[in-house]
Amino acid sequence: MEKHKTAIAEGTEIKFAKNNDGPTLGYSTTSGVTIIEKDGYVFKDLNKDGKIDKYEDWRLSPEERAKDLASKMSIEQIAGLMLYSRHQSVPATSKGWYPSTYNGKTYEDSGAKPWDLTDEQNEFLTNDYLRHVLVTTVESPEIAARWNNEIQALAEGLGLGIPANNSSDPRHSSDASSEFNAGSGGTISMWPETLGLAATFDPKIVAKFGEIAAKEYRALGITTALSPQIDIATDPRWFRYNGTFGEDPELSTDMARAYIDGFQNSGGAKEIADGWGYDSVNAMVKHWPGGGSGEAGRDAHYGSGKYAVYPGGNFEEHLKPFLEGAFKLSGKTGMASAVMPYYTISVDQDSVYGENVGNSYNEYLINDLLRNKYGYDGVVCTDWLITADESEDKDTFIGGKPWGVEHLTVAERHYKLLMAGVDQFGGNNEVGPVLEAYQMGVLEHDEAFMRNRFEESAVRLLKNIFRLGLFENPYLEVEESAQIVGKPEYMKEGYEAQLKSITMLKNKNQILPLEKGSKVYIPKQYTAPSKDWFGDPTPEKLDYPVNMDIVKNYFTVTDNPNEADFGLVFIRTPKSGIGYCQEDVEAGGNGYVPISLQYKSYTAEHAREVSLAGDPRPSDVLNRSYKVKTVTPENSSDLSIILETKEKMKGKPVIISLLATNPTVVEEFEKEVDGIIVNFGVQDQAVFEILIGEVEPSGLLPFQIPANMKTVEEQFEDVPHDMECHVDYEGNVYDFGFGVNWSGKIQDQRTEKYQKNK
Repeated sequence: MEKHKTAIAEGTEIKFAKNNDGPTLGYSTTSGVTIIEKDGYVFKDLNKDGKIDKYEDWRLSPEERAKDLASKMSIEQIAGLMLYSRHQSVPATSKGWYPSTYNGKTYEDSGAKPWDLTDEQNEFLTNDYLRHVLVTTVESPEIAARWNNEIQALAEGLGLGIPANNSSDPRHSSDASSEFNAGSGGTISMWPETLGLAATFDPKIVAKFGEIAAKEYRALGITTALSPQIDIATDPRWFRYNGTFGEDPELSTDMARAYIDGFQNSGGAKEIADGWGYDSVNAMVKHWPGGGSGEAGRDAHYGSGKYAVYPGGNFEEHLKPFLEGAFKLSGKTGMASAVMPYYTISVDQDSVYGENVGNSYNEYLINDLLRNKYGYDGVVCTDWLITADESEDKDTFIGGKPWGVEHLTVAERHYKLLMAGVDQFGGNNEVGPVLEAYQMGVLEHDEAFMRNRFEESAVRLLKNIFRLGLFENPYLEVEESAQIVGKPEYMKEGYEAQLKSITMLKNKNQILPLEKGSKVYIPKQYTAPSKDWFGDPTPEKLDYPVNMDIVKNYFTVTDNPNEADFGLVFIRTPKSGIGYCQEDVEAGGNGYVPISLQYKSYTAEHAREVSLAGDPRPSDVLNRSYKVKTVTPENSSDLSIILETKEKMKGKPVIISLLATNPTVVEEFEKEVDGIIVNFGVQDQAVFEILIGEVEPSGLLPFQIPANMKTVEEQFEDVPHDMECHVDYEGNVYDFGFGVNWSGKIQDQRTEKYQKNK
């Protein structure tokens, strides 16, 4: 045994005690925790009782330790463990969705250090016993590491010394305008979006992403990933499409397995046991039993999109990425450690109780199906804010999403979730409603029943903390974190994945690759005034759609189309809203409007006369049909720019670069242009390396490109591969798995395995 100490962050000194053939223990000098020596080993006395309890003995299994600790916890402490915090920024924002304070003041006025804990964080850690924290933005890896050490030191000194399990939504998206330099690091490695990872059709790339992302997460103090999103995206209009692996169950299954194996597995000296260890990050897969079949593509973050429908009777296929991927891993960890059901009401899928309630509330979906039939015993955590009251507005992201149980009180919703088999409440900072739910259970059953029910969830939650070694050492070395996050080799891997995700659809007369240094005309892109996810206004702008300094590394830039050798137009998938419009209500309508994937104004002539689902309450709408209503995408000007550029180029080539977040109707412009490349969120530089032939395109479509909006309306929301696909000038069908390289249509091991029409 060896001991030493080191200062980790200003005001927080951490001591380390090293076991010769066991873990290094880290503990704060301010927490009151001491070290006990026994049998030649050292252990942390987390509850300060002067002896080694089972949960403090790192030689025992996570299961044994979790059961011992759960038995020692008060109901209040277990209730706090069931909480999952609202979004936390480091440092905290003083405005916006979740503002926080430092000693009652804004961050700017407080004099606080960026890694200091907020008033809110001190409150929910100390008084609400919360230990699961969702982290959004961090100022830098160094600040994230210092903040982690502050929060862990506070948690360690409270009660039984349970560490914080910090988590994150996906945070490896590419900054399009940044320039890649293989010799330098960055804030964090940059990769294509999940849909772009799918476009590689290569699970090995996804596994490598998971492995690297996990190391970076751990260096930031993040130990749970609220990912991957493995819903099969069977409706092309869904605005969360870009977070999925596309519409194909087989590809999604393989990608899900690879992603989770990468995140959860530790190897070598980093492994503690059974694949888990100090490089491991818990994966919380989303969204059981699949959220990709919202009626008409609407999303359940909004009251207007609460219903998932199954007109094709295809419910079972949506389970495949979970049952055959997330729950059947190749690595030693076996299965994803946590699952998040979606907000949606999976209409008429409850064959036992006949309830149409949000998926987390549905006892058939959680207890009967997930737990009992399929044997899943990991953590089930609700999506965020499903126990809060709904907003009056059906087009707002802000507010609760208690779909199907709007009539229940907040405490009654918690109780229903507990009885359905849920372990944890996403976006809930307050312990009070959980304790009320406990008392409801005591009245209906008895104290012993509810104590057992709470301990059952506590064991699941604690195992996910024990397996990562957090009880032994939750602390970070700031300098080491700075070296790991965004290190050059990680940046290089991410950039290469970006290149492999780019998909070429059209190359008329082999116009691509282009000659480096040739003259390019790039029109500016108009962005209409709009609103973001949270309803905040975004301004209009007219600007170049790419970093022009990067363009100049590849081509000579001209603003005069007459001088250019070719035109290059950057466009985005049409953006037409969430399928609900308050102005339609004010005009006497039901509020429901189409979601369009074409650029021109679209009138829904082929929509259903009567919706498959609706809310019978007098305050809501039963028939949500939008037949013959018209919508115009915010970025319809993208099509105008293409056609204007075509005219200005006077027969010279026009190339399209499409940033795709959904399947997109290209029929409106395909015949007018000479080349089309598609990306799913990459750095600008990656696009240009493809254009000049530095790299050959190898990506494949992870979805079908619809021929028109008629086929979009007529496809079934729950069925993949059921649209008529666009056919281009050469007769190429833009189907799932299609892509071209310099030689023509790609046909390789990937297409042989995954394409449906080989």
